Amino acid sequence: MSRIGNKIVELPAGVEVKQEGNNITVKGPKGELTREFSADITMNIEGNVVTFTRPNDSKDMKTIHGTTRANFNNMVVGVSTGFEKGLELIGVGYRAQMQGTKLVLNVGYSHPVEITPPAGVTVEVPSNTQVVVKGANKEHVGELAANIRGIRPPEPYKGKGIRYVGEFVRRKEGKTGK
Repeated sequence: MSRIGNKIVELPAGVEVKQEGNNITVKGPKGELTREFSADITMNIEGNVVTFTRPNDSKDMKTIHGTTRANFNNMVVGVSTGFEKGLELIGVGYRAQMQGTKLVLNVGYSHPVEITPPAGVTVEVPSNTQVVVKGANKEHVGELAANIRGIRPPEPYKGKGIRYVGEFVRRKEGKTGK
């Protein structure tokens, strides 16, 4: 039994769902997302409640059932409230700034690193050591945040680098000096 797949998805006010074959389009105040789902899982829309059902109880159907419901729920949440990931830069001289739509990072390299966000994803810099990635598509937001973090991941000896807000970096002791 898929516990996630059997949960209902409630549509908030202002969110529309269109189904054309396997393609499902969700439109809301933050944007519009389209995704192709498996033809085996059936979607039932009754008012503002959406449920998903599977044809049989094979292991493959159970996994597709839960994944389909989770992806659809992420689409609904994305177009209604949106997703955001926060990053913080820790290190002497590490800073971030916006130049137009590009994010420019100075993180200890001999050159500044420039990142252009994809369409549908915005980057904000509230302070010169904080970066916030926002968007309607959870996958794109997470991917861009991971790419930014990958430029200079946090290191375990001094803790310098780019990390997610609230991320714990386990510190190592280093040399003892005997």
